Amino acid sequence: MDLIVNDKRYRHTGEAGMPLLWYLRDVLRLTGAKYGCDQGDCGFCTVIVDGKAVAACQTKMEKMSGKRVTTVEGLADADGKLHPVQQAWIDEDAIMCGFCQPGQIMAAVDLLSRQKNPSDADIDKIGNLCRCGSYGRIRKAIKRAAGTMKDSKA
Repeated sequence: MDLIVNDKRYRHTGEAGMPLLWYLRDVLRLTGAKYGCDQGDCGFCTVIVDGKAVAACQTKMEKMSGKRVTTVEGLADADGKLHPVQQAWIDEDAIMCGFCQPGQIMAAVDLLSRQKNPSDADIDKIGNLCRCGSYGRIRKAIKRAAGTMKDSKA
């Protein structure tokens, strides 16, 4: 089956039941999405498929034919300029241990694609876990990115 990951075309000829997470990590060597709970609850493996955040650990390759996948590695521009969410993470010092951050960033990108000016309640609904508890910094980063994205479209 053919799919597009970070704007590059790939063909998966392996097991149809393989989780997308293992395809990304073990086959493509894109290690941003992390293995956490294997239940789709922690958010560590969040990627965007056809414009919607999904748990890569729960998404089977058999469902990926013709899909577009974006991982944290694919957010920056071709020239290396970081996505506004990535830059906001740096600016707000949201990264602590860093383990959950790729999933947090992808969930934030998804949220901001749907909600241009998210409230604290909107951000809290993301539900991704952070082992270090940097939720306050994450909230500030999402709000900063929302402002940057709004300003850049004006």
